[in-house]
Amino acid sequence: MAKKIFTALMLTGALMVTACNTVEGAGKDVQSAGKAVEKSAN
Repeated sequence: MAKKIFTALMLTGALMVTACNTVEGAGKDVQSAGKAVEKSAN
């Protein structure tokens, strides 16, 4: 039983780390798109 709980916690942790990286990458993409729009407006 403890092994199943440990495995579930490890999988949850791995998914959380992956999600953080994905959100961070999406934020960088939006930021660079905003800078491109700002450059073309000037």
